[in-house]
Amino acid sequence: MHVLITGVKGMLGADIYQSISSKYKVTGVGHTELDITNKEEVINTLNNLKPELVINCAAYTKVDDCEKNTAKAFSVNGEGVKNLATVCGELGTVLLQVSTDYVFDGFKKSPYSENDLTNPKSIYGKSKLAGEEYIENMLEKYFIVRTSWLFGNNGNNFVSTILRLAKERNELSIVYDQVGSPTYTRDLAGAITKLINSTNYGTYHITNSHHCSWYELAKEILYLADIKEVKVKPITTTQFNRPAPRPAFSVLENKQWQATGNTLLRPYSEALADYLQKVEGIKQ
Repeated sequence: MHVLITGVKGMLGADIYQSISSKYKVTGVGHTELDITNKEEVINTLNNLKPELVINCAAYTKVDDCEKNTAKAFSVNGEGVKNLATVCGELGTVLLQVSTDYVFDGFKKSPYSENDLTNPKSIYGKSKLAGEEYIENMLEKYFIVRTSWLFGNNGNNFVSTILRLAKERNELSIVYDQVGSPTYTRDLAGAITKLINSTNYGTYHITNSHHCSWYELAKEILYLADIKEVKVKPITTTQFNRPAPRPAFSVLENKQWQATGNTLLRPYSEALADYLQKVEGIKQ
């Protein structure tokens, strides 16, 4: 099988490439090689390569910036996905789209299943949902993988940010009233590798197991990194005062993943310890 990965230079794209490159013929492209918002580029690239599967990791993920750059958010996360879906449909190519917990409003008090009603509050979430809807309306053979709170070794993330700030400050103020499931991109890449080896098409929630608040995650990062001199102060989302609204509770129930015979990914705490050792060089 020939697989095309867009956004291959990003945190998840790079790990998916590493995970599947020994199993399939893989072509990875970044934004300079393929701008998914340019329909002609998408047509030419896919017609030249003729992949059996496209994994779309290309996205505009700067959540706060999306609020003031609405057109760009919908161009990349909506119309760009539509371009891919259009050409994939013409070629009979399967499309796997990476999506987000931000398609939910966060008002629910229990984990969201794949069938729960979407109701995004941010421009980022609305633009990602637009991409999902194009795929659902245009394709029969697709995977939509919603995930959350990614950390990995090929880009900035919450874990690396906390470690950097811990070197600069004695106290960190971290939001305690947003809860989700931190997910290691290597673990997610492994799950996606399993998924594309099947024909169980549809929408999936895939995250590491268990959940926490950003405040709890920050404390765990510092604990595992043996940083004792930095205090963590809990603050509210209102005090944090960011442009984009965040879902208060966006834990994803990995229901469809289990229903198709797969086991849950390991707890995020185990994945975090693994990341700190392998990527940050912090012995556990």
